[in-house]
This record gives sequence, structure tokens and C-alpha cells, in this order.
Amino acid sequence: MKMRLNYLIYTAVTAMLAFQSCDKGFEEMNVNPDASATATPEYVFSKALLDVWDNSYFGTQTLACGGSMQHYATYKDVPGIGDKYYFQQGTYPYDYFTTGYPKAINEIATVINAVDSSVNKLSITRILRAYAMSRMTDLYGDIPYSEAAKGYTTNNFTPKYDAQADIYADLLKELDESAQALDAAKPTFGVGDYIYGGDVTKWKKFAYSLMLRLGMRLTKVDATMAQTWVTKAIAGGVITTDADIATMKYTGTATTNRNPAADEMLSNDYAVADGVSNTEGGKLAKTFIDTLRAYNDPRLNVIAVVWNGGKADTTTALQKGMPNGLLLKPSDFATYSEPNPIILQYTAPLIVMSAAETNLLLAEAAVRGWYAGDAAATFSSAITSSMHNWALFGSAGVIAENRITQYVAENPLSGTTDEKLEQIGTQMWIALYLDEQEIHANWRRTGYPKLTPVNITGNITGGTIPRRLLYPPSEESVNSASLQEAVNRQGPNVMTTHVWWDK
Repeated sequence: MKMRLNYLIYTAVTAMLAFQSCDKGFEEMNVNPDASATATPEYVFSKALLDVWDNSYFGTQTLACGGSMQHYATYKDVPGIGDKYYFQQGTYPYDYFTTGYPKAINEIATVINAVDSSVNKLSITRILRAYAMSRMTDLYGDIPYSEAAKGYTTNNFTPKYDAQADIYADLLKELDESAQALDAAKPTFGVGDYIYGGDVTKWKKFAYSLMLRLGMRLTKVDATMAQTWVTKAIAGGVITTDADIATMKYTGTATTNRNPAADEMLSNDYAVADGVSNTEGGKLAKTFIDTLRAYNDPRLNVIAVVWNGGKADTTTALQKGMPNGLLLKPSDFATYSEPNPIILQYTAPLIVMSAAETNLLLAEAAVRGWYAGDAAATFSSAITSSMHNWALFGSAGVIAENRITQYVAENPLSGTTDEKLEQIGTQMWIALYLDEQEIHANWRRTGYPKLTPVNITGNITGGTIPRRLLYPPSEESVNSASLQEAVNRQGPNVMTTHVWWDK
């Protein structure tokens, strides 16, 4: 066997040398005249923006996070990772990991390496990296961070897994430094920035808003550290009005430039708008619809429809959510609610950070005594902003002001501290619909809203709602030593292991 191996190596080397001796002109022939020899950072930044959010939306957001948060339900087994805590086949638990690193994370690193002399471009890209990495670590816990994307620059294909505590410390530092470095008098990415069009003032508010989110994430594991960063974020200035919300804009003209929620839900479940031809057996969940109906929430009529006589009907009385954990297709499947077609527009904006979210976080900070603002007024402003957000989807998403005023009046922030925190957590669960990853993270931190898990035979969590997703099998074979170190530190690579801030 050894002799044969040596022979194969010798043959390969000989062939390579022979090829090199007679390749005159081949090098020029293999150069693509239409390709750039170096990456243009402005273009790569635009591509990174698209890839940060176009990453396993259906598998990760809709099925895994959205199902476990009981926004969506399915009667089928294979897509039941969040609905039934099943994982029998497919790649749902690790799609976000395997897709995120080679695309968005590498692209962001490429831009950072190329724009280090441009303070605004570098700072904005660092902010984007903090956002992308926070999403990755919140899903998995310990991840490759400090050595991530080093394969292109140092041939490091076995990066270490950093502890989530260290990752969070660096994410917050990155946001702080980047926000302070932004300078409105210097160049930006301009129109290549699909979020703010190069508006430095708004990027600064986004950075501090993300700091507020991540700071609040620490309330369970380190309340003192949480308060420190929340206070710093508020002092820096966060998004508080609808004029400053962060949204990704899409042209819808190519598959790479479509709203990912619309693109993937249409591709996987709602392509045939008839209420019965749902490829993955998905509908909106009973818990979600029942909650909206119980409080006469006007958002119900822009979120949900029932297909009635071939038309999308938003009538409140018709809206009905499908229970999570079903094992067979219900005979009345067509009568259950689905996402409103206004959501499923390729050109619809994707809300990245809203005044609804930041005001809810500010209301919580006020309840905890970390913010001097009026908790009740801030809570009401958050709900109002949440309802205004639906107008971004077109005239059919506009909610009448009198309905908003009535709902706000009927749902004031009141009661004990725990009751107020529950109200805030429940409103976050409603306001952030479509950003299921953030909803799942906020639920793990707060425990609100109080969800009743399913416990179906064959589930892999013992009938408890998943706390994280799974590292991919490829890491076990390619980067096993680093992976094992993370598992030894964090806990088993199972969906019930709690990440650091969720202890």
C-alpha cells in the first residue's frame, strides 16, 4: 500500500512539473478579462449586506425559531424542528452556520481588510460584523470568532471557538469604538449602503441600538455588566422614532436581491396562494393568532389571511391558527391562517432594527431602574411604532390611527415588576414578527411570553423548547479539536444546552 501511495505521489508531481514546462501562454489564456484581480470593497459590502439577511431564512427563522416561538406550525415531520422539536433528516439545525461563514462573514472580513484607511467605511463594516456575529453566537453559543474568516488571509482552516462571554465583550467594544469613530464629514458607502444610504448619523444610532440589544441580553448572566452597557447605549443615542429605523431595501429584480422572508416562504410553502398547496405543511400558529384575537389587536388584520373563495380574507372572525405538534394533516387545513400576501413581496423592506424594539428595551430598562424615561409612555410609543411599521408594506398594511389609539389605551403598562416585564416580552414577541431569531433570543433571556411546549413522541429535547441550534457535522471532521474544546466548555452539542447568557 505504501509503495502504491509513493507511486501516486511521484506520478502527480511529475505530471505537474511536465505541465509547468509546457504551459507557455496558458497563464494569459486563463485570465478572465471581465473579472477584477482585486475585490472592490464597496461592491463586496453591498453583497455582504444582502448575504447577512439572506441566510437560511426559511430553515432557521421560519421553521427552527418561528416554530419554537409558536408563530408558525406544520403538520409534517421533516420541517418540524421548531414545531415538534424533531430532527430526523435535513440540515435545518446547522444551515445558518454552514452558509453564514463562507458568505457574509468572509465578505465582511474582506471589506474590513480593504477599507482600513477610510474611517466611516471601516466603522460601518465593523458594526455590520458585530450584528452578523451576534446572530451567529446567539444561535449556537461558542463559535469561531477571533479567528473566523482567516482561511483566505492566513490559511487557518481550523479556527478556535471563542467563549461566548469573550465574544460579547468584544462585540460591545467594537460597537462602542465604531460608533465613536463615525464622522459625518468623511466618505461612506453611499448608495451601496442598502440600509441607510451612507447616513452616518443613522448608523451611529443603529450601533448604539444594537449595543442596547446586546447589553440587555446580559440581564440574566451579569446584571451589572448589562446595566453598564445599556446605560452607555442610551447615552450614545438609540433609535426612538420611525424616521431612524434600519431597513434593508430590495429591488426584487434578481434572486439575490429579494426580501428573504418573501423569497423563501414563497419558495417553500406559500407559492400557490390557495390555502391548501403548502409544500411544507405550514400555517400561522394557534398561540400567535389566539393572542392577537384575544386583545383585538389590529396587527392581526395585516399579518394574517385565510383563503376564502380564492381571495385573501383578513376578516378577524375567520382567522384561526393551527396547533403546534400535529402529526397528521387536519381535515380543515384550508381554514387556517397564513401570512398576508403583503408580507410576501420580493420588494418589501426587511426591518433590521425598529423603534418598536428599542422603545420596548427602553421600557424594560426603565422598569429595572436603568433609564430615567417614563416606562409606560415608552411602552405605548413602542406599540404605536410597531403598528406603523406595517405601512412599509404598502397601503394594505396601514392601520387606522383610531384603532392604534384604542389598542394602546386598552393595553397600558401596569402591575408588578414581573407583570410589566411580561407585558414587554409579549409585545416584543408580536412586534418583531418576521425577525424570529431575535424573538427566540429575547424569549430565552426573559421567558416571555409564557409558551406551553409540545411533547410529541420522538422529539429530541424531552418536550422542552430548544435553547440553541446544532454545530454542523462538518466541524466534527474538519475542526474537531476546536469543536470539542467548545463542547467541553459550553455543554453537549444538543438543542437543550443553554448558551452563556442563557444560564
